[in-house]
Amino acid sequence: MKSIYYLLTIIFLAIQTQSFAQEDTTKTNDEWKWRWEDEDKWDWKWNWDDDFDFGFSKSRPAITLNYGLAQIDRKNMNKNFVKPNLLELKLGYIKENSAFGKDNLVSYNYRNVFVANESNKISGKEANGTEIESDMWRLGFERIRGYGYKLGESSSIILFNGYTLNWSRVDFKYPEIFTLNVDPEIETLNLYDENFRFGTSGVGGVGVKVIDNLMLNASYERSIIFQRHLFWKWAGSAIIESAAQGLLDKFVDEIFESSPYAGPIVSFVLKNALTYGVYELRKDKMNWPFKSESPLTYDQFKFGLTFVF
Repeated sequence: MKSIYYLLTIIFLAIQTQSFAQEDTTKTNDEWKWRWEDEDKWDWKWNWDDDFDFGFSKSRPAITLNYGLAQIDRKNMNKNFVKPNLLELKLGYIKENSAFGKDNLVSYNYRNVFVANESNKISGKEANGTEIESDMWRLGFERIRGYGYKLGESSSIILFNGYTLNWSRVDFKYPEIFTLNVDPEIETLNLYDENFRFGTSGVGGVGVKVIDNLMLNASYERSIIFQRHLFWKWAGSAIIESAAQGLLDKFVDEIFESSPYAGPIVSFVLKNALTYGVYELRKDKMNWPFKSESPLTYDQFKFGLTFVF
């Protein structure tokens, strides 16, 4: 039976081949004749910027150096921490354009990777009494967006809002009295101690561009470190925040269309108010509104310089 099917297949292919062979080859050649003289009419130019633009076209490399003050906390924990200071390095790309067709309004976008050290060793402070010392290393990705006003040909003031995804490793040093007895709060801190933990943060601030290659920055950042990473709850919380920010962006766009020069200030106030509110709720539940543990929080005030190349 298989040989009969095989034979029928061969006969069918032979008939099809014969029918193609009997076509008017002159007509076929005319139809497919390539007109090389018309090649200039074809647009062979490939626009790599349009097809592979990941947000970095027309961007400028930038380096940011920050110094700051920090405060550690965890809700419902009675332990006191030595307040650390911080040093931070960012490497990324800055894109600036005119905003909403106004030459004296600026649209600002800064994407970067960063590494930071927050430690009481930087501040030179030592534990007093039952205070807990800490040394944290943090690395991650940051995106900052904002609007501002041009002050001159190469100067401007930028009002921005942003967020980070990061991983932190904290090393706690406890007073001896806490090591003698079992302490539930110390056991909770041990879940973070000397382990890399996932976290996020919200940031808002002001940048003053003094000259084309130098910007002064001042910002406030609320960082949370998760006791453990529950992906689906975190994703649900992040989607809710992203949707709220997206709706707010639409509202801000309408303000820019009706009152362009009020736009940067309104955007700065509303977007940072939303970010602060979300992170206040996450102080209680790290994956708000879903049931979850309280995170370790860092409140940071940072000042620095950004060099743009």
